Amino acid sequence: MSASRTPLDDLRREIDQIDDALHDLLMRRAAVVERIGAAKGSPGQAVYLRPGREASILRRLMARHTGSFPAQAVVRMWREMITAFTRMQGSFAVAVYAPEDKRGFWDVARDHYGSFVPMTAVNTPAAALRAVSDGTATVGVVPYPAEDDKDPWWRFLVSADANRPRVVARLPFGGRGNARGENRDALAIAVAVHEPTGDDRTLLSIEIGGALSRGRLKDMLEACGLPPVNFCTWHAGGHATDHGGGGPSIHLVEIADFVDPADPRLTTLVERSGDIPVRVNTVGGYAVPLNLP
Repeated sequence: MSASRTPLDDLRREIDQIDDALHDLLMRRAAVVERIGAAKGSPGQAVYLRPGREASILRRLMARHTGSFPAQAVVRMWREMITAFTRMQGSFAVAVYAPEDKRGFWDVARDHYGSFVPMTAVNTPAAALRAVSDGTATVGVVPYPAEDDKDPWWRFLVSADANRPRVVARLPFGGRGNARGENRDALAIAVAVHEPTGDDRTLLSIEIGGALSRGRLKDMLEACGLPPVNFCTWHAGGHATDHGGGGPSIHLVEIADFVDPADPRLTTLVERSGDIPVRVNTVGGYAVPLNLP
């Protein structure tokens, strides 16, 4: 070793070599993504947006992660890359419910979809849903449903149309980071397919045309093998928190499982309702977020 060269110089040179190797791998990954895009043909939201696949990638990385480098930083780095590579396959924009007093949703959306994706703040969840429906946004970010929502946005997703927007992810996926304001989670809405990842939640809309209490509905769901973990209820008259069974209602029920629209358990549920009219639709779902320290 020369007199002017120190061990610290060698370590810095090694870091430079590692940086070059990382950069080479990024460029290689981009080339593979371009080949994937060419193999898929014409771009379309349902083709290139794969929230389940993204969740599986991050879970695999966290399962193998060791050392002192923060796990949440790894997730943020990969989230930036995932969105950048996704944008290579087609246009990508995000509409976020972020009024002046609820900027935390903007932070959560930025953390998940990256610092450079086009993002627009809207003042109502319904506006975010409209942006996805009319194609001006690929993804809409809206508050996780609460029982006391006076005008729940989720009722606008109640449809049997296969091309409707639906829930595709729950945010934050890898920790809240430095998001401002409220501590409420968000859901991402897009025209994309909910794919199973091995640890999922499914959101069902259950329209009931008669008197059926939530307690009885819960029992019916459990008997059909559809374990409910969360309920929100909407009545046409606006009584969103009425738990009774005094008339037609729509329930948003979160199921602790992946449920395909053709799942036979849904048919069994309708059959168990007897003479009470019941209509069930899936309104999407999400991969359960990471549990990071």
